[in-house]
Parts: sequence; C-alpha cells; structure tokens
Amino acid sequence: MRDHASPSDFSFWLWLDQFLARLRPHRVPLSLLIDGSVVALAWNVTYLFRLGFERWLSARPAYDGWVMVGIVVAYWLAFAALRVPQGMWRFAGFGEIKRLAWACALAGLGSAVVVLMLKLQAVPRAVLALHPVVALMALALVRLAYRMLYEHARARITGSDAEVKRAIILGAGEAARRLIAGIHHQGWRVIGLLDDDPAKQGARIAGVPVLGTLAAVQEIAVRGLATHLIVAMPAARGAQRRRALELAAPTGLPVLTVPSAAELHTGRAAIERVRDIEPEDLLGREPVQLDEAGIAEVLSGKTVLVTGAGGSIGSELCRQVAMYGPARLVLVEQSEFNLYSVEQALGVEFPQLPLVRLVADVKDLAAMRELFGHWRPQVVFHAAAYKHVPLMEEHNAWVALRNNTLGTFHAALAAAEGGAERFVLISTDKAVNPTNVMGATKRAAERVVSALAAQHTRTRFMAVRFGNVLGSSGSVIPKFKEQIARGGPVTVTHPDIIRYFMTIPEAARLVLQAAAIGESGQVLVLDMGEPVKIVDLARDMIRLSGHALDEIPIVFSGLRPGEKLYEELLADADTTLPTPVSRLRVARLHDEDAGAVLDWVRRAQQTERLDGITVRQFLRELVPEYREP
Repeated sequence: MRDHASPSDFSFWLWLDQFLARLRPHRVPLSLLIDGSVVALAWNVTYLFRLGFERWLSARPAYDGWVMVGIVVAYWLAFAALRVPQGMWRFAGFGEIKRLAWACALAGLGSAVVVLMLKLQAVPRAVLALHPVVALMALALVRLAYRMLYEHARARITGSDAEVKRAIILGAGEAARRLIAGIHHQGWRVIGLLDDDPAKQGARIAGVPVLGTLAAVQEIAVRGLATHLIVAMPAARGAQRRRALELAAPTGLPVLTVPSAAELHTGRAAIERVRDIEPEDLLGREPVQLDEAGIAEVLSGKTVLVTGAGGSIGSELCRQVAMYGPARLVLVEQSEFNLYSVEQALGVEFPQLPLVRLVADVKDLAAMRELFGHWRPQVVFHAAAYKHVPLMEEHNAWVALRNNTLGTFHAALAAAEGGAERFVLISTDKAVNPTNVMGATKRAAERVVSALAAQHTRTRFMAVRFGNVLGSSGSVIPKFKEQIARGGPVTVTHPDIIRYFMTIPEAARLVLQAAAIGESGQVLVLDMGEPVKIVDLARDMIRLSGHALDEIPIVFSGLRPGEKLYEELLADADTTLPTPVSRLRVARLHDEDAGAVLDWVRRAQQTERLDGITVRQFLRELVPEYREP
C-alpha cells in the first residue's frame, strides 16, 4: 500500500507509470517488436527442448536462421490479421489469450506447410509442431507479467487498484489549489495547470507547475501524458467557462469539471467531486440575477402549491421554493413514483419543511376544487403539462388539450375559488405562433389564464414562457449522453435546426421571479441570448466525452411532426416590454375577450373524446395563429 511506501519507492513507481504512459502511443510497433522477439526466442527454446543442450545448436541446418526469420514474419502477419498489436496489455485477459491462440495456430500451421512444401528436411518436425504451443505460452506470459507490473505500480501510487488518472487542470486559482489537495487519494495525479493570468505563468500551485495559458491545452507537448482535462473555474463568468470547454473539446481527452459556484454555495457538492459536463456548463450565459428580497416576501411563511411537482422543472421549482422558507409546500403529482422521488429528495435537503404529498390529476376539476379548498394555498405554480411535441402531435391531441388547456383552467379556477394570491402558469416558447398541438394547447392555456384574470381580480394570474430546458426529461442532453454511451450514432433532426436554451435551475428561478413581480394577466419571457445550433451541441458533447467526431457519427433523421426549424425570438424588444429585472421582459398581448374564451372552455368540457383533426380545428377557434407546417 502507498501508506507504507518510502518517498523514493513511491517516486520510482510514479516514474515507471509515466514511462509506460509515454510508450503507450507507440504500442502497435512495440508490440510487434516484442512479440517477434518472443516468437524467435520460443523457436530456440523449442530446439533446446527437442535436441537437448548438446545438440540444440550443432544439429541445426545452416539455413535455420532464415527459417526462423520466415517464422517471425508469418506470426507478424497473423497478428496483424487478428489485430493482436492493438490490444492493451494492461487489460489482457481471456479474450486476448484466445486471440493469441488463434494467431499462433494460424501462423504455426502456415509455417509448417511452407517448410514442408520447400522440402526443408533438416528442420525437425517436432519443432514445427511444438513451436506454436511454446510461443503461445511465452506470449501470454509476457502479457501477464506486464499486467502484474502495471497493477502493482498502480497500487503503489494510488494505494488501491484504482486506475491512475493524470490530469491537466484548466484554471490555477483557489479552486485548483483545493482540488489538487482533495483528489490525490482518488487515484488522480495532477501533472500541470493552465491559466491566462500572466502573473501565474511559471509559478507552482500546491507543488504543481503552471504550464501555460488555457490555449496551450491544444498543444501535444503541453498535454503530455494527461488522460483527462479538468476545468476548475467555478467562479468564472459563463463565457469564460464556455471558452475553456471549447479549447478542451478538440483534444480528444475526456473533459470533467468541478462543481459550479452555485453548487458549492448550496453545499450540494464538494470541490474535489469532479463531474461530467452538464447542460449549464455548455450554456455559456450568465445566470439571471434575482430580486431575492421580493421573492422571499412572496413565499416566506406562505402555503405554496406546485402541480407537476415531480417533473424535471416542477421538482427543481419545489427545491428552490423550499429555500425561501414557506410555511407548507403542497406537492401535487399524477405519477406516484415521481411524487415519491421529489418527496424523498426534499426530505433530505429540507428536513424541517412540512410537506403535503397528493396524488391528483389536473384533468379532474372536482379533485382540484377539493384539494385547493382544503389546503388553501396562497401561491400556486402550475407545472403539470404534457410537453413532448411528437407524442402529442401523433395520437394524443385530445389528451394534450384536456391536460394542458382544460387542466390549466381547472387548477386556475380552483386556485381563485380557494383564495390564492398568485397563480403562475409555466408556458413555452412553442406557444408563439404555434405549429404543433402542444404549442397550441399551451397558448390556449395562456388565454384561459388571461380570461380568468379578468373575472377573478383577487388573484394575480400570470404566465411564464421560456425555451428548451437543458437536462429536462426528453431534452437533447440526456438523449445525446445515452447515444454517446452506446457508441452512437447521435441523432439530430436537421443540420440547421436551432433552439434557445436555458437550464432547469434558471427556468425555476425565472418562475419564482415572475411570481414576485408579475401583474395579473401578464406573460413574462426571458431574454435567452443567442440561439444554439443543435448539431454544434451534439459535436461538443461527443468531443467533451473524449471521443473523436469520426468515432461517434451524427445522423440527421429529419424534422419530426409539428417541429419548427427555428423557434420564435420571444424576448425581441419590438414585441416585449422591460421589467425591473434585467433580461426578464413582459410580452405584449392582445386584449382577450374573456367571455368568448370561457365559452370555448365550457364547450370543450362538455365534449366527448375528439379525433386529432377535430382537436386541431377546435384549437384554431381559440388560437387563430396556429398553423401546421
């Protein structure tokens, strides 16, 4: 174990590990050279075994040296055919031995046939027969010895059988110093730091040298023996972290990162717990700054209810609401498993928070009235929705209308009747000039909320629109990760498709801020910056996972039903008005005819199940801008 090793002993094993790492890029020619030497040695050992010490040299024919060269060439050809040199000796196991056995059998048989055809009678037949067996034993023994040496060196360095991981850290600040101190016992060796600060060039941080600027990561001489790159810049601006990731991506090495400043601040992660690249790392945008005092005034000491509480956005919304100290948090969720999951997570992180866990469906008006009347929530966040565009487009249009539009009406009406102070609908950018059923049902839900705002003035009704949420269920990031883990291909619908993105925490913060500053009947939207090209996102994910683009192909599958090539720019200054919160704006909406909207709702409630075509026609009555592509 490392704990009992002397400093000189440890230095030797570390030097040996680095020496073996330097040889690794040249393993194919080195493997052929060593295997050829072993085959030649086995030829001589076989002669020794067959003829004994007295005759193993004298009894050989004069041409035996040339025969041995031919034997070595034959084995090289067999090894190349079966890709033996590409094998990694430090992982050699039964599969490698089986491949060697086939190569030795093929080369031995071929060599024997050639020798017999050339009538080289002086070469003993027993030598031809035994040599493949002796060669196989020797080749396997060499690989076994290498693996034993490698694993022993690894154990002496890391104190366990963990793989030795050599990292270059991008960033040489306090986070890097703490990271170096914390990850050595996890099998990591930090071989260098990179930082753009001129004052740090040539310095040593915790005994590790600063090798150059961040751009130097693309130089092979600087990367050296690194197996991983770690971005340790938690306090850097989003654009700076994004630049570091863009520099690291083309290197072909797996890229990890330390937790973000927000994760460290909340105590959800420690600096030494390096992790894979997450959606917020790729966004490259500064997080929205909130009016914390205003949000606390709205939520602190109040009964807060969240529908769809177990969903990807709903669960994060619950977590952030809990941070402001509500008197009670009511979780409403249709899925029993999702409700259990969010309840368990909140119970661990906020053990003192009273939770009410209700399995309920927003499509059931009577159930909504009963639970709202009993628990009397003062603030309601309506996150329950069916959001997957192709699923709702093809065979579930009626269900989408009932859940997304009528479900919103039921929850909003029950909230108003229960005396709620605020009701916040979570909407989507797909509600702008919708081209699919999902977007049309969400736009209809916005109109329903606006109509109720005109009739129930004691409750503030508002909606919040945002774009695609990175990392939410069904979004591209989890899908790309799964496809990359399988070895590809990564599927993108169209080479030119773009989307506006935000992270789950950013979406939840926007909803909380809207609840604090929104006026009744408003729709609030986020200035989401520049759109992201989906194919570029896919390429980044492939490279940051340590794969080359030619290893994981990207396949274009074609636009799905109802899918737009370009989403609308929601926060355009021509169509929105500013708010006191930077990058949060209010959409300009047409005056709603509340009576007509609620009459449409009553007709929908009295209607039996409709087919997809009829649902679309029905939606166009309330959402005239709805056009199928």
